[in-house]
Amino acid sequence: MFSAEGVRMAGFGHYLPERRVPNAEIEAELALPPGWIEARCGIRARHYAADTQALSDLAIPAGRMALAGVDPARVGLLLLATSTPDHLLPPTAPLVAGALGLRCGAVDLAGACAGFLHALSLGAAQVRMTGRAVLVIAANLLSRRIDRAEAATRVLFADAAGAVLLEPGRAGQGPRAVVLCSDGGDYDAIRIARGGSRLPFTAPGQDGLDMTMPDGRAVFTRAVEAMTGSAQQALREAGLTPAEVALWLPHQANARILAKVADRLGMRGTPTFGTLAQHGNSSAATIPLALSWHGGALPQGPVLLSAFGAGTIWGAVVWQQ
Repeated sequence: MFSAEGVRMAGFGHYLPERRVPNAEIEAELALPPGWIEARCGIRARHYAADTQALSDLAIPAGRMALAGVDPARVGLLLLATSTPDHLLPPTAPLVAGALGLRCGAVDLAGACAGFLHALSLGAAQVRMTGRAVLVIAANLLSRRIDRAEAATRVLFADAAGAVLLEPGRAGQGPRAVVLCSDGGDYDAIRIARGGSRLPFTAPGQDGLDMTMPDGRAVFTRAVEAMTGSAQQALREAGLTPAEVALWLPHQANARILAKVADRLGMRGTPTFGTLAQHGNSSAATIPLALSWHGGALPQGPVLLSAFGAGTIWGAVVWQQ
């Protein structure tokens, strides 16, 4: 068994579909007053995929960007964090790996908005175990899974992909603390009812094919509690105080959620990466999208990553680059 000394983020990539959808377009369709969306969630625009694009068409260019100049033979695993694969079967990751010229393991990981954190943690462990690189891609095509008449989901969700290449690094690099949590009691808080074994697909247009969030206020409260608690636990396990965090990388869910979590952690003044205003909430893709959008310019000090998603699942990672 190989044990790498550390793990570093060595490459970054992202992809945004061409179509940009400003708030004014949605506000007009839903008869909302101008400025309503930005005031409530901090989003000004989002991107939607073209009708001819599937999830793999977003993931492949993001992965290609992260792999620029890298010998594909160095990559031992591809993890694709997504809730919107090309098909329920087969998984999409092998298709993406093949398009990228990779000959390695490839698997989908359905972790909703917390999917990237889970994939990052598993990928780092795989690098340490094998000494080979791991490509983590998070991508979602949510514009086809939202109820266009439901403001709670319509104003938030978007399409995008982000990717991070993990490689062996020097001692001390990589995860200093990993906290991953779940609570099946909140299983139905955000869901797409049909398409699984519990409630299979039937005819097109059948109820249950769209994403729903019946109680947005309850989700807001739960997200704040979960992201705060897991971040505090991760910082304790890493032996750090909030003041020692060099950068905060939260899942770009909603500006009010992020502000509330920052207040509770005492991290209002902590530097942060995000693209919520420009790109909306693309679920698991938001953190790697923000990383790539900002050129992967991670500081030398500890970085706190945190996320909350449907299921419910959430967590926090303290990463040393």
